[in-house]
This record gives sequence, C-alpha cells and structure tokens, in this order.
Amino acid sequence: MAEGRLMERLRALIFKTAFYGGSVPIVLLAPVAALFGKSFFRSWVVGWTRYHGWCARNLMGIHTRFDGAPMRGPALYAAKHQSFYETFELVRLLDAPAVVMRQEYARIPVWGWAAKRYGIIVIDRSGSASALRQMMREAKAAGAAGRPVVIFPEGTRSAIGEAPPLQAGLAGLYRAVGLPLIPIALDSARVWPKVGPLHSGTVTFRFGDPIPAGLPRAEIEARVHAEMNHLNHPPL
Repeated sequence: MAEGRLMERLRALIFKTAFYGGSVPIVLLAPVAALFGKSFFRSWVVGWTRYHGWCARNLMGIHTRFDGAPMRGPALYAAKHQSFYETFELVRLLDAPAVVMRQEYARIPVWGWAAKRYGIIVIDRSGSASALRQMMREAKAAGAAGRPVVIFPEGTRSAIGEAPPLQAGLAGLYRAVGLPLIPIALDSARVWPKVGPLHSGTVTFRFGDPIPAGLPRAEIEARVHAEMNHLNHPPL
C-alpha cells in the first residue's frame, strides 16, 4: 500500500511538471495567438485542453468515461464543479464553448484580456442587475452564433458528497438564451480532490436529458441541482 501511494505521488509529480511546464509557453503565447482572430485563438485553447487530456491519461492515469452525450447544435450546459479537470475536458469536448467565468479571473492581467478574446462570459456574483443583463446578452449572442454555453451554477469546487446551493444567474441565463438546458453530473473529485493528492482512475461525465426552454424558475433549478448531483455520492 505504501508503495502504491509512493507511485501515485511520483505520477502526480511527473504530470504536474509536464502539464504546468508545457503550459507556460502556451499561456505566454496566448495573447499573440489571439491577434490572429477568434477562430484561431479558440483552436489554440482547444489544443491546450488536448495537451492537458494527454498528460492526464498518459502520465497520471486519469481517464474519462461518458454516460450520454452532448447535443448537436448549441445548448446551455449546467455542470457540477469538483476540480480543475472538468474545466479543461468540457472545453475540449464541446469544442470551445462560451464559459461563464467569475469576474476575478477576467481581471488577471494579460490572461483576462486573452480570456475575453476567447469569448468567456463574465458573471458578477454580487448580483447587480446591470452585470446580470450584460451576462445574459453575451450568452444569448453566443447561442445565436452556434456556440454551446457552459456554466458551473454552484459557483465553486466541492468535495464528493457536497451539494452547495445554486448561485444567482442560472435561471436568468436559461431564460435569456432560450436554449435546451443539459445538466452535467461528474465525479472528478474522486481522482482530483479540492484538497489532497491526485489519484489515477476514471472520471464519469453524465449528460442528462435536454430540458426544454421556457420552464418556471423553481422547476428548472430543482431539476438541474438534482441531476448535477446524480454522481455525487460518498464512497461506502
């Protein structure tokens, strides 16, 4: 058992060295790549997520399993958030979706500019009316352009067994974009916990059935929260 833990730590060290070391030139060159247009830059970002996936599979032994599949065409995806892993996997899987991101990240020098160039949608968790309206306009424009929109409506990473309440923004976003909503349950914290070492294993992404546009707020929030936490069960 001690030997197994030592091997996991060694794999994690190799993974982090390769991924973060390889990410340095990718991130530093992102502003340059962004100058070649949004299409090129989004391909650049997807390439980064593919590099992440390669490192995770081949160096850390983390694999992805899918239960269900994304929709063809634009949709609004509401995903559970447990680790760094799904932020990369969903960008790769959905081919450069518009991701709703907290405004703190958009303020990071250089990175924030590049993220806006990619087409992130900034959300202000303070809930000001003007900020929410701006978020809805950007999300609606992304959907109209044929891009999927991804939001992590619990607003923070959580451990297995935790189900934080939904934050402000989901219901308004759902109403504004007028697209089917697909909840995504996942269990990435089993291999990449918020606190603690990485482990090899398989992360499951479960795509729920599309929820049609136009449902009442209470119903949509209850359905999404329940389906997002479908895989969120502590080990026996």
